[in-house]
Amino acid sequence: MAELIVLCVSAFLTSLLTFFSGFGLGTILLPVFAIFFPVEVAIALTGVVHFLNNLFKLSLLGLNADREVVLRFGIPAFIAAFAGAWLLLQMTDMKPVYEYSLGERNYAITPLKLIISALLMLFTFMEVVPFLKNVQFGKDKLIIGGILSGFFGGLSGHQGALRSAFLIKCGLSKEAFIATGIAIACMVDLSRLGVYIKGFSESQLGKNMVLVIGATVSAFVGAYVGNRFIKSVTLNTVQIVVSVMIFILAIALGLGIV
Repeated sequence: MAELIVLCVSAFLTSLLTFFSGFGLGTILLPVFAIFFPVEVAIALTGVVHFLNNLFKLSLLGLNADREVVLRFGIPAFIAAFAGAWLLLQMTDMKPVYEYSLGERNYAITPLKLIISALLMLFTFMEVVPFLKNVQFGKDKLIIGGILSGFFGGLSGHQGALRSAFLIKCGLSKEAFIATGIAIACMVDLSRLGVYIKGFSESQLGKNMVLVIGATVSAFVGAYVGNRFIKSVTLNTVQIVVSVMIFILAIALGLGIV
């Protein structure tokens, strides 16, 4: 019960924070899930919540999506997400690269934790460092962008920052930009979840279904509250605090503490 309460509160606050921190739901929620579950399971569970939340958004905004951009970017992303998710599954059984003890507790640093930790740091920097945040690519690079965004989306769930960097130069209206990003995110989520579910036993998903449902509903409520009262205002101080928290959790993950 305590675990459910913590995750629901975290999902609510995480969804709320996406409206004024600049971060996506998956970027903030993944480290929270990783505290309670093995990192590969945390990625899968975060993916379920992320997908359902995006479907909810798509039902509201989907008609504004640019079909051409969705196809040119989304199809390569959909295919590449398979590869990223497949690589994630292959890494789950790799032996630790280093093991150590602190007091009476033993810790293991695995290749998967090191990679996810590095990606968390990288994409956190991409959200807050002006030079990286303002990186943009031309419309002729959409296929390459789809491949990169889809692959990392499948591997760790991080796709938003790269996707935005490639879509920002497509000349889309604000509504079309948001809706197109959501549509592509749904395609990537659908692709990677198909691999996750096949690779992870059904008992894991079934055993944690209450947590997934609770976190999803909480995320919906957080999105509603954020949209109703905050109106997508970005607060620099909050963004920095969230960045530091994610960075600390990424370090703990890389050291095998989480």
